[in-house]
Amino acid sequence: MEVSAREGWTIIHGLVVGTVFLVAFAGGVAGLWSLRMELVTIEGIRERMRRLYAGVWGMAIIAWVTVVTGTYVIYPWYRASPPEGADLNEFPRSFLLADPDKDLWHKLGMEWKEHIGWAAPILATAVAFVVSYYGPRLARDNKLRWLTMMVFVAAFAAAAVAGVFGAFINKAAPIR
Repeated sequence: MEVSAREGWTIIHGLVVGTVFLVAFAGGVAGLWSLRMELVTIEGIRERMRRLYAGVWGMAIIAWVTVVTGTYVIYPWYRASPPEGADLNEFPRSFLLADPDKDLWHKLGMEWKEHIGWAAPILATAVAFVVSYYGPRLARDNKLRWLTMMVFVAAFAAAAVAGVFGAFINKAAPIR
């Protein structure tokens, strides 16, 4: 089995970076969830904050790596225009748009990835800044902690939907 450079970048973008993203999200959401005064001591909050900083900043950074590699490395290959008479199998966007049964993958899936997918790193970075700014005060302010968790989950949801679309689009029209 041989993997082309383009397929390799797709694997790095989707599988490797996506896995790290999931781990960072799990760490961040668990840290926010358990950051409650009634559950831990002051020393416990300090210890949890170190993990929380790592989780939220890790997710923000990896989310930026994901959208930047997707937008500037993989997307140009996906979007390339075929020359006259070319085999559309080599040009994923054109291949999908040429088939009325598959054009929704581009019209919905890639539009989500191109536009809504960018919300993930923006929201994750906002959460990282809130956690850094408020720090241990999040343990005392349940409303702020819950709002921070909701924004964090929204960042994850935007990325998760984009990831699912990416996997299905790559299955329907792989970048070769």
